[in-house]
Amino acid sequence: MPETTDRHVSVVATGAFLPGDPLDNDALARLVGPLPDELLAATGVRRRHWLVDPVSGEHRTGTARMATAAARQALDRAGMAAGEPDLIVVSTASPDDPLPVTGTYVQEALGLERCAVIEIRAGCVGAVQALDTARRLLADGTHRTALVIGAESISPLLTPLYLGRDPRTVRLRDRLTVHTFGDGAAAVVLRAGDEGSAAGRPRPVFATRCLGGARAPGMRIARDGTEMPPAGRRSPERPVGIRLDLPGTAAFGPRVFVTGLRDVLEHAGLSVADIDVCVVPEGDAAYFSDAFEAAGLSAAEHALLRTSLVENLADVGATGSPAVLLALDAGWVSGRVRPGDTVVLLAVEASRYLYAGLTLTWDAPAPVPGR
Repeated sequence: MPETTDRHVSVVATGAFLPGDPLDNDALARLVGPLPDELLAATGVRRRHWLVDPVSGEHRTGTARMATAAARQALDRAGMAAGEPDLIVVSTASPDDPLPVTGTYVQEALGLERCAVIEIRAGCVGAVQALDTARRLLADGTHRTALVIGAESISPLLTPLYLGRDPRTVRLRDRLTVHTFGDGAAAVVLRAGDEGSAAGRPRPVFATRCLGGARAPGMRIARDGTEMPPAGRRSPERPVGIRLDLPGTAAFGPRVFVTGLRDVLEHAGLSVADIDVCVVPEGDAAYFSDAFEAAGLSAAEHALLRTSLVENLADVGATGSPAVLLALDAGWVSGRVRPGDTVVLLAVEASRYLYAGLTLTWDAPAPVPGR
């Protein structure tokens, strides 16, 4: 059989969906209690969006519906019909149901009778892993057009920590957890060119690892698991099992980021100076970025990296699976990400200290205004 030649895979468009009105820190403090100024500043978050009404606890949407909304916007910006994708890859740690997987609900909503659907259960790293999975399946000719989606519903885990309680009685650790996270979804449309169209173009490089095999998890969500029934995983004092190892994350997270950055750049034959855009989920979190140099990034490299960082943590909070894609969408819509740019997507996940990085050359022109 003749040897096949990879096709070039382009990012055609992105889309995003954020539920409800922005919830700023002052409004949240009235519900759950305030954070000390220095701790609030260190989180880097000024506002977030929740699918749950923060006052009543009413659910206003869900993971699959947010994913579908982001997908529709991305397809509209791409000038594509809803029936055009033949592959959907979704990352989420908060599906509507364990089964069917979230991507099949998106498929149904888009009216796709037949479509390949893959789901990755992960947090921040999942969308980057999903992008590379889709890219490979398009590059080898298995599929032609893909929707890659990250979607997360975290607020349903947060409101039980304070609803019905006097804010003064909510412990500081729970206040910090509530102030940190947001909900949302983001999508990317990928399209493959003709056979051989990747010739002469920089080769995308992907790198992912878990560095926490010998460490306790940095974050754990004990919810609806099978090891023991939910009643055995919760208590009246801790009705929702979201647990953050804040000291561990602050100490080890920057090392994971720097290790991931080194890994993807070395495999791509690039240096920090070669990066036009580095899309990250938490580039504005002081507790995180201030420790990069201690983790092994030189002062000169750190200064260069700051000029290329694209992130929107301050406006959306920590959103898990859609974090990198939400930042990518914001960067593309604002003109920060432009055709020809060398882009590095780098996600770090605290759950077990994972990273996932992907390099690509940006193809998509600026989005059409109004779309």
